[in-house]
Amino acid sequence: MKSIDITGSLRTETGKKATHDLRKNNQVPCILYGMKKDENGNPAATPFAVTVEGLRNLVYTPHIYVVNLNIDGQVVNAIMKDIQFHPVTDAILHVDFYQINEENPIVMEVPVQLEGLAEGVKAGGKLALQVRKLKVKALYNNIPERLVIDVTSLGLGKTIKVGELHFDNVELLNAKDTVVCAVKLTRAARGAQAAAAK
Repeated sequence: MKSIDITGSLRTETGKKATHDLRKNNQVPCILYGMKKDENGNPAATPFAVTVEGLRNLVYTPHIYVVNLNIDGQVVNAIMKDIQFHPVTDAILHVDFYQINEENPIVMEVPVQLEGLAEGVKAGGKLALQVRKLKVKALYNNIPERLVIDVTSLGLGKTIKVGELHFDNVELLNAKDTVVCAVKLTRAARGAQAAAAK
């Protein structure tokens, strides 16, 4: 997985007014889960802020990244867990990060990439990607940049479901009957099938 550097600063005030002031100054309120522990030993939330510009390369990309997150000089590895956009302007309102390490598996969505010329496409069908990302669980060192699926043997009207897929050192969390891709019958392919059946 590629990595990206992001620098932020701790937030001492977290109320509505403080958040509003941050956004007015082109800053995005963020939270990092896991840098500290609370009194029960659970990951605590560390509020911090990053400039809109500092988040651009992480947010507006099809790639997934491990984030080298520098908060006031303290550097941790993290992944982006959640992001909120303004419903009208699409401005970034808030980002949640989760600290990662080499011992504990993480859950994140990984883009799907189809590879090969499907048999069903040669027969006149149309290949359709139904799910653009799949949710995986793995140690972050084992998470691939994309999940490559070979569709060469996929026939007309056939599908590939999550339950049929396997990737080394990665657990797929989507429902096993979720259709990832399919070769759909086009009108021309239906006509050819009907003609062949006569």
